[in-house]
Amino acid sequence: MSARAWQRMLSGRRLDLIDPSALDVEIADIAHGLARVARWNGQTKGPEIFSVAQHSLLVEAIFAKTDPAADRAAKLGALLHDAPEYVIGDMISPFKAAIGGEYKEVERRLLAAILLRFGLKASFAPNLAKAIKAADRDSAFFEATELAGFAPAEARKFFGKPRVALSDFALYLEPWRPEQAQARFLARFSELDAFGSS
Repeated sequence: MSARAWQRMLSGRRLDLIDPSALDVEIADIAHGLARVARWNGQTKGPEIFSVAQHSLLVEAIFAKTDPAADRAAKLGALLHDAPEYVIGDMISPFKAAIGGEYKEVERRLLAAILLRFGLKASFAPNLAKAIKAADRDSAFFEATELAGFAPAEARKFFGKPRVALSDFALYLEPWRPEQAQARFLARFSELDAFGSS
């Protein structure tokens, strides 16, 4: 019997994790999954997890603030930057580095299928990838210091000094219940989905 390499989604889709097809990607599955995946392996303050869905909304908000000329497709890319984690979970960066290339390749293929499903290019242009990564680091700094117990000096060593003010994004750092994070993620996706692919 061959090993199973797919996951059944609540939508009924079966997503092949090794060779994913854009045809098997549904935004409802992504939102549902990301709203239930904990950032920082759940080691955050508060009665609720801080989910990848909430993190994705924070990253997109920071990205939009730091690049006001960005179009809707670029903002959608920022929102979806961690979308593969709806099936592979959120591993902390040190563990990803320890695992190495195979994990990153699975993640890359999943992201390509997701981006294609929603009318985007299969990979981010270098400048866009750099801008999304910068917003991701700003988000990580705020999450680390506000939720995960890092001192500011320690967080600066790992993530750099944020380019934006915490006060502009404080509402994103109050952990939401999964159904709230899911609904907000879907609402923002609908605002940005200029291609009508949902």
